This record gives sequence, structure tokens and C-alpha cells, in this order.
Amino acid sequence: MAHLNGYCIDRWEVHTIDKKTKKSLSPYYPPSPYLLKFVHNYWSVESWRIGTPAARKVELPDVPHHQQKSFQAEAISRPGVIPQGYMTYHSAKRACINAGKRLCSEEEWEQACKGQNQTKHPYGANYRQGYCNVFRHLHPAFALHGNSSLGHLDPRLNLVFDENQRALLELTGAMKKCISTHGDENIYDMVGNLDEWVEDPQGTFRGGFYARGTREGCEASISSHGPMYADYSLGTRCCMDAE
Repeated sequence: MAHLNGYCIDRWEVHTIDKKTKKSLSPYYPPSPYLLKFVHNYWSVESWRIGTPAARKVELPDVPHHQQKSFQAEAISRPGVIPQGYMTYHSAKRACINAGKRLCSEEEWEQACKGQNQTKHPYGANYRQGYCNVFRHLHPAFALHGNSSLGHLDPRLNLVFDENQRALLELTGAMKKCISTHGDENIYDMVGNLDEWVEDPQGTFRGGFYARGTREGCEASISSHGPMYADYSLGTRCCMDAE
């Protein structure tokens, strides 16, 4: 974690493991047993019925054996992994608690994102296309379903590549210019890749995900969904009080 003023924050977006076995959970499914079962059962049928013929050939990602029954998601933060999507506010909060951490407050999250110079974007005052993984021109739901508003729990959405064969969802830390710097501390991907839940029982997420058309950087905020909402674009990162 990066150590800032009075608190620590994950350097990378959350990936999840099973608290008991410490084995990775699939980032392509909700990190809660009931919702995972519902999503997998639903899309096992609908993936053959919705979208173009090419889209219908895209197979669902596997559910690991240790995730097929009971499990508890625990948040971890490390580079070079697929971050966990499909999180509700409640599952994000629970994953952080299971790791001995908590969700970040909005103030903590924004301060960390803006870096030591408190600029609008992690890299400076002005928006620069391609520095962070945001404002991508292809929407995964359009690619699979022909409609950007449909099927946002489809487990295949974060497996979509653009016309240049570049993954829409990047590995944690892959965007080398999307770094929030605080002295010797670097924090990665606070803008783009996935939206990130923060501590708000009414439901707020920050930063924008890869296909969100925003140039607001660290000030991007969505509070129009409730805390039970989940889709492919929603992850988090955790904070904790500094000792």
C-alpha cells in the first residue's frame, strides 16, 4: 500500500482470492456465491441466444473449482493481474474487510488520485488521450450484444479486444503513464480500467472505466446507482488507517 497523510491506499485495483484457500477468484464473475450462480446459469443459456453469430461463439470463462460452492472474497492488490469487476458496494466493502482493510472515503480516494500536486488527472492538469485506460472507442456490450445498454452482467464483457487486438480491460499497472505520485509513492490506474466503489452507503464510484466517455479524471464520479448495483465495469481498491 502507499502511505499518504494518515492513511494507506492500495497501489493497484483489487483482485480477489478466497479467504480460506487463498486461491484466486475469477475476475469475470461477481465475487459472491449467490450472484455468481445466478449469472453463470443465466448466461450459460443467453450467451447462445444474444448478439451476432461471432459473439455467440465466445465461450463463457470457467469458474474455478474452489469458487463453485461456498467462498468468501478477500481483496488483494498486486500488479499484472486482471482486476475484479462485477462488484456491488457491499461485496467491495466485504472484500476489503476480509483483508483487514476498508473502503476509501471519497476524500481519501480523490486526494490519492490527484497526486502530490493535486492535479485533475494523475499525470497533470490537462486530459491526455491514452495516458489512462479510459474513453476507449469500443463498448464491450456493443461488441457482444449490438447494444451498449444490454447484458452488463455478461461474464465475457471484460474479455473483449478492440480492432487492434488490445484488451479493453488492462492488467493492473499496465498503463505506465497513469500513475498518481506522492513523493516516492506511486499509485496506479486510479482513472480508467475499472470504476471504483468508495465508502458511501448510498452508492458512489469514482474514476471512470475503460469505455466511459469522461475527461474528468480524478473528479469523475457516479452516484446514480444504488449500493446493490453490479456490472462488469465496477471494482474497487482498499484503504486503511496508517499505524
